[in-house]
Amino acid sequence: MLMDVTPFVENLRRALAASAAVADPETRAAVENLTTALDSSVRLMLIDALSVAADEVTRELAPGSVEVRIRNREPEFVVTPPPAADTFSPSFPPPPPGPPHPPAPPEPPLPSGEAGTARLTLRMPETLKGRIEEAASQEGVSVNAWLVRAVSTALAGAPHEPRPSTTGKRISGWAR
Repeated sequence: MLMDVTPFVENLRRALAASAAVADPETRAAVENLTTALDSSVRLMLIDALSVAADEVTRELAPGSVEVRIRNREPEFVVTPPPAADTFSPSFPPPPPGPPHPPAPPEPPLPSGEAGTARLTLRMPETLKGRIEEAASQEGVSVNAWLVRAVSTALAGAPHEPRPSTTGKRISGWAR
């Protein structure tokens, strides 16, 4: 869905001109020049706000996603719905349910101005990166959106349980 931000930019321009209407002619001319110069900055700020909103929706929609793409200076929303529950069939049987976990403490409110997203640096083999890029491309989503969906899907099942680890010739961990 393509969104035209021009009406929003024009509304801001008209509001600034109306505010300057009571000023002297030089001030009105300065405001007019300023609003023209601010056109690109205002567009970028609107697109930033839309991107933050898309991130918020993606978090709620996970493992689906919402992306903002720019086409001809206008934002476009690309929505990827989560996969249907009946189409997901894991290649391994799900583990039996464990005991319930105590509720997590409430998260503290975010400081003013933070969007609530986090950046993560991930190192992986180049071949795996290529496969992820190819899968994301085939689904028509960004690598980031594809990874968010994959991680959300992986974590949507049973609570995380530790996996066995090996150290030298000793094995430690858990068994069923």
